[in-house]
Amino acid sequence: MPARRPATPALPAPALPALGGRKPNFRERVVDVLRAALITGELRPGQVYSAPALAPRLGVSATPVREAMLELAKEGLVDIVPNKGFRVTALSEKQLDEYAHVRSLIEIPTTVGLAATADAADLEALRPVALEIVTSAAKGDLIAYVEADLRFHLGLLALAGNDHLVEVVGDLRRRARLYGLTALSQAGRLEASAQEHLELLDALLARDEEAVREVMNRHLGHVRGLWAAREEH
Repeated sequence: MPARRPATPALPAPALPALGGRKPNFRERVVDVLRAALITGELRPGQVYSAPALAPRLGVSATPVREAMLELAKEGLVDIVPNKGFRVTALSEKQLDEYAHVRSLIEIPTTVGLAATADAADLEALRPVALEIVTSAAKGDLIAYVEADLRFHLGLLALAGNDHLVEVVGDLRRRARLYGLTALSQAGRLEASAQEHLELLDALLARDEEAVREVMNRHLGHVRGLWAAREEH
């Protein structure tokens, strides 16, 4: 007899503090939470979700959820289904492999280059975000994990001073699917993976380019396994 699937946990209410001293934008927070739910697979490909049904899970009204889903539709992450809601866009393995490949071509050399150019204070400023990733992993809070992971890597890449590069990688990361995060968390292995962010910072601060390259190769090498994992496997 197949094991029963655990009940779907409530999505966290969008009430996180502003990033970088910026005043919180409520709609943006709802977008961020829903996007993270798409990435982790809490909102499943091919499924149709309505704003009124999702709203209680976030503890908000249907209006900001509807507005957020319309924003995600513009990004191609969901499709509008008239009179029903929004269908989560399914991505092929080929698409996801291509995203991961492009990311590796951009992120690895850029991050390695930061070992020689990044200011130590700027790198240290990312440590609280890296610790937030570890804390989220320890708690099994996958949505917070994905959000913090995105902020960490985009913040790191921003130190290279190329805004377009950050935009491209941000788009690729937001389109990712990391269905294997749940299994990794349940197996107690997500926290070890999260520690790689601290390891990366330490290698950058030590100006050790080879160590940075090794950590980044290992870290991005996990991506395919994470998105490829499915509950039914």
